[in-house]
Amino acid sequence: MSASLRCRGVVGHGVTRLPGSQMSLGRRIVSSWQLYVFLVPAILFIAIFRYGPMFGLQLAFKSYNIRLGIWRSPWIGFAHFERLFSYYRFAEVFLNSVILAVYKLAACFPLPIILAIALNEVRSIRLRRTLQTITYAPYFISVVIVVGMVMQIFSPHFGIYSMVRQALGYQPIDIMSNPVNFRHLFVWTDVWQLTGYSAILYIAALSNVPPELYEAADIDGASKFQRIRRIDLPSLLPTATILLILEAGRMMDISFEKVILLQSPINLRTSEVLTTYVYKVGLLDGYFDLATAGGLINSVVNFLLLVTVNTIARRMGETSLW
Repeated sequence: MSASLRCRGVVGHGVTRLPGSQMSLGRRIVSSWQLYVFLVPAILFIAIFRYGPMFGLQLAFKSYNIRLGIWRSPWIGFAHFERLFSYYRFAEVFLNSVILAVYKLAACFPLPIILAIALNEVRSIRLRRTLQTITYAPYFISVVIVVGMVMQIFSPHFGIYSMVRQALGYQPIDIMSNPVNFRHLFVWTDVWQLTGYSAILYIAALSNVPPELYEAADIDGASKFQRIRRIDLPSLLPTATILLILEAGRMMDISFEKVILLQSPINLRTSEVLTTYVYKVGLLDGYFDLATAGGLINSVVNFLLLVTVNTIARRMGETSLW
């Protein structure tokens, strides 16, 4: 059989098949309908819970009246955005959100890479699996339990930290009441809870590295640091770039549950972020239209960050989302 016939899709016994790229979408769906059936639940989920709520975004540009409903409420343009920007604490709330988001990204993003490389250097398979299970387990603890553990440890009256200080002859310190400590408690509890789970993709990427590369490095007398620098890090770079872009796209989506549980009137000047402000204005005060405007600002910032980081990644290398 000649190469030209194979290129045109001519197969033995006189049967001619079109390459997949030349088949119409309808014919591909009919020929592989079982695979497309598995897409239906995901498409329905995205349509109902992701695109469906976008119908309510028009509340950000309307003076919402519950009796008139969303459709019949009058349009007022950008009045809600002007009200938000003129709020005397908006700059503080927005700055708190940015600081907490950047702090979390700086702490939570590189540590899974370091953990994956460290586990990859462990030669004992049993020890490696044990360490991976220990670091992965905190991911399954709920946010409420994590905050309860923080309070049990750092409570000035009955916390473990205060009891240890008293046993050593020092006075107990109320860490929870210090506004500066809120950000540290929020970020480093996230590090403890999410590092093991986030390292899974990097561990999978390192498992695909050809063993011949490590054997060649050993023959050349490369040290562990040189192997990590020349083999591990370049192998992790595409995965890390994609995850960094995705993280930038949800950078401002700070965990509302943990913030509201750790929040108190004492640390409010550092713990009040955009998500908690939208919750208080929208659900507690009943200004659904104003809360929608605040949520839309948060989404727009996330979108701009996603586009910016993706553009930078595409210009600096070959890996990007689009």
